[in-house]
Amino acid sequence: MKQKRFPGWLWKLLRRRFLIAFLIIVQATFFVYLIASGSMLSQRLSRGLSIISILVVLYIVSKRDKGAYKTLWVFLILSFPILGGLLYLMVKFQTPTKKMQRDIQRIQEVTRALYPLPDDSYIDAREKTGSHFSQVRYLQNYAGFPVYSNTQTTYLELGECFHERLLQELEKAEHYIFLEFFIIQDGVFWGSILEVLKRKVSQGVKVRVLYDDLGCFIMLPTDFVQQMEKLGMECAMFNPFRPFLTMKQNNRDHRKIVVIDGKAAFTGGINLADEYINAREKYGHWKDSGVLLEGKAAWSFTLMFLEMWELCTKCGEDIASYYPWQFTGCNMEPDGLVIPYADSPMDSENVGEHVYLQILNEAQDYVYINTPYLILDDSMVSALCLAAKRGVDVRIVTPHRWDKFLVHMTTRSYYRELIRAGVKVYEYSNGFIHAKSFVSDDLIATVGTTNLDFRSLYLHFECGTWMYGSRAVMQVREDFVETLATCQQIQEKDCAKNPAAKLFQEVLRLFAPLM
Repeated sequence: MKQKRFPGWLWKLLRRRFLIAFLIIVQATFFVYLIASGSMLSQRLSRGLSIISILVVLYIVSKRDKGAYKTLWVFLILSFPILGGLLYLMVKFQTPTKKMQRDIQRIQEVTRALYPLPDDSYIDAREKTGSHFSQVRYLQNYAGFPVYSNTQTTYLELGECFHERLLQELEKAEHYIFLEFFIIQDGVFWGSILEVLKRKVSQGVKVRVLYDDLGCFIMLPTDFVQQMEKLGMECAMFNPFRPFLTMKQNNRDHRKIVVIDGKAAFTGGINLADEYINAREKYGHWKDSGVLLEGKAAWSFTLMFLEMWELCTKCGEDIASYYPWQFTGCNMEPDGLVIPYADSPMDSENVGEHVYLQILNEAQDYVYINTPYLILDDSMVSALCLAAKRGVDVRIVTPHRWDKFLVHMTTRSYYRELIRAGVKVYEYSNGFIHAKSFVSDDLIATVGTTNLDFRSLYLHFECGTWMYGSRAVMQVREDFVETLATCQQIQEKDCAKNPAAKLFQEVLRLFAPLM
């Protein structure tokens, strides 16, 4: 699908993306002028804003929140005592965010009752999982994501494998195809998917495409929704970017989900852009991964998609009607136990973080981790270090070739502390590793969309698949071990020792919650 060519600079300037940037600049310039003008109004306003900043600092210190967020905001307010407090209030207390929270709560009041299926596997999990049952109990009883049997798992170790298998499964669709991605970009990958979708629409299959506006900000034409609708598909944009300071604009849909008839589902780190399948070289070889679920557990991803679709479209449909086994049972042979889970920044429960922490806390032999970013809260640093100190073989692979320089430097700032505690840190030498996976003790694995950074853990909508005793668990482990052959291990002597470099990294650590 080709993007439109625009006739001249004036039309480009008036496009939504340029207009948004222009309005943001206008807002900021006007406010700074008002404060700096030196008038009587300006002086009174400055004193009032300074008092607001003091009260905001007291509120932040007493608030139950991550220490890194508190430190960052207090630092910003001390650095900018006039505007800092007002900025905090503008970001944190806004109607759009509260409205989104209410909408999500309303939708989940309907969908939460639909997640559990007949022949609940909870009792089976209690008998089989031993000490790992605490994870099952947390995800099912508290987070609301049930454990399923009757599911086959297949780990897809590269974007190319994901692409090939996705095309095969899409061809099997008879009723509906749902796609939800952070990034969609015109190219070989999306073009091949689109050809199948158009053919399926002609066969009467319902196709829905959901994408994040900021993730696709310069990658899709502004009339993408209309183009898809002309092809007979339903399309929606998550959280359109607006030129106003609001926390809602920071909450993006970072999930990657494909659902086919509610019987098969994909997730993982792979977006629909050519670098993910190495059809285009961006940062060297792109190493990513995903997982395919066939059977009962795919229903959870169906509901996750429909929840987000309802949030974006307000369509008010009968969600239960999409259940694929209303008249025939699911006869899929069990392959261990599977729990698909989602994480929302609109509540106080950091599900993705808690899944990772519990894997680290329960590990006895090893934990192997792939992550493109390593920007951690104190609780995650402590869990990684404690696991290594009690004898667990903790290994982390991050990229050697970076996509964002400041983020990569911040990632490296954590190396020394982790290595000193016994954590083994590696960098993927061939290019950029974008996979997000944990595997532990030949029993547990999770593959999903959640990076080990503040945005994924606390600000974005994310998802993943926790697996116990499944075939994919050992596939994740084998892939990790094979990947180590193309990695370089980082030693403490390799970490920055230059005082200026260390100071630079410490400053970056302070601003880590913004990265």
